[in-house]
Amino acid sequence: MSIPVTAARMWLTRSAAPFHFTPDYDQPLPLEGANPLGLYVHIPFCRSLCTFCPYCKVVYDPALAQDYLEGVLEEIRLVGSQWPGRRQATSLYFGGGSPALLSPRLGEVVRALEEHFILTDGIGAELHPRDVTADTLSALKEAGVTRICVGIQSFQPVPLSGLGREQPDPTALGAALAAVPFDTVSADFIFALPGQTFDHLRRDILLAEEMGANHLAFYPFIDFSFTPGPNQELSRREKWALLNQLTQFLLARGYLRDSIWTFAHTPGKGYSSMTRTNFLGFGCSAATLLPGQFKVNTFSVPAYLDRISHRNLPTALTCRFTQRQRMVYDLFWRAYTTRISPEEFQTCFGRSLDGAYGLELRLGQLLGWLRREGGDWVLTHRGAFRFHLLEGHYTLSYIDRMWGLMSREPFPPGMDL
Repeated sequence: MSIPVTAARMWLTRSAAPFHFTPDYDQPLPLEGANPLGLYVHIPFCRSLCTFCPYCKVVYDPALAQDYLEGVLEEIRLVGSQWPGRRQATSLYFGGGSPALLSPRLGEVVRALEEHFILTDGIGAELHPRDVTADTLSALKEAGVTRICVGIQSFQPVPLSGLGREQPDPTALGAALAAVPFDTVSADFIFALPGQTFDHLRRDILLAEEMGANHLAFYPFIDFSFTPGPNQELSRREKWALLNQLTQFLLARGYLRDSIWTFAHTPGKGYSSMTRTNFLGFGCSAATLLPGQFKVNTFSVPAYLDRISHRNLPTALTCRFTQRQRMVYDLFWRAYTTRISPEEFQTCFGRSLDGAYGLELRLGQLLGWLRREGGDWVLTHRGAFRFHLLEGHYTLSYIDRMWGLMSREPFPPGMDL
């Protein structure tokens, strides 16, 4: 783990103790105080495996996929039976993998969740561009999906060539989306790819708008240690110049920044499955975040199905947070949205944000990374870039190590981060 990340963790948690993960878990789950609550379902199947992608994924096999879906339905029953009645859930997202490969049966998953949860907001689903067809979109809409996110990565052949992906056809995508419209159509792109220029990004934006997207995401390229994708990242200076041009271009076109890497053309039409105070995850590799703990399911489909067949939760690793650790995790994702609400922090932790991190916030203000807007703290453009750099360090120090281990071992003996 890098020294700067370790030092920052120790300073912010006021402790030298690492994030300690063990293979044990609570059953039933400690859901007291888990409100608001989001839901996430992971579908790991892909027609082919992209080398740059770090997420839990396997090549699509129809028979295995059906068995997996039965396992997800059983996990929902195992978790949902832990309380009487139905709990409120603010959102539901299907991620992957390519969830649309199972679009004919996603409605079953939604109905199973609705037996235990009251969904108060929309349902989102990720799609590979080749799944953007009128038939698949209609099946998703029938299942209740209201938001979709299409993993374009790039329309341009130069940055796309290193990713092993075919070039999407924006005209075909636009025709399908016009025939079956959704409230939110988000187009995902990868930012800071080897050889990528602002002109590539500018053309991607214009083609996404022609396609019918009203929300754009530019996630940074990160060279994970366990993925064999391209490994020539842009320099910090190149990233800053590119992000500055990108941001100014989008703001001039009327977009609103609704997170570090995402921009909405229409207010309220965002797409994000990550920024939740609490959430329950179902399926391989899905994470669950509760007031006192964070847990991650096994990355192995066979191990997942075996654990479920014995009516046990498929948890691989669990971290039981100290309050300071939970605060830091929460602040990280609040900062990701570019807005930190002292009122929400007070509600979540029962103490003032100023009392917990007033010194750090004012230092960020002096450095020009934060500003006050109403009662909230808001990241400036310069602060957003600093967060972009921080996220890269965080990913390689924490996510890369955990996902690398879990991709090799279905149930690791534990780890410290």
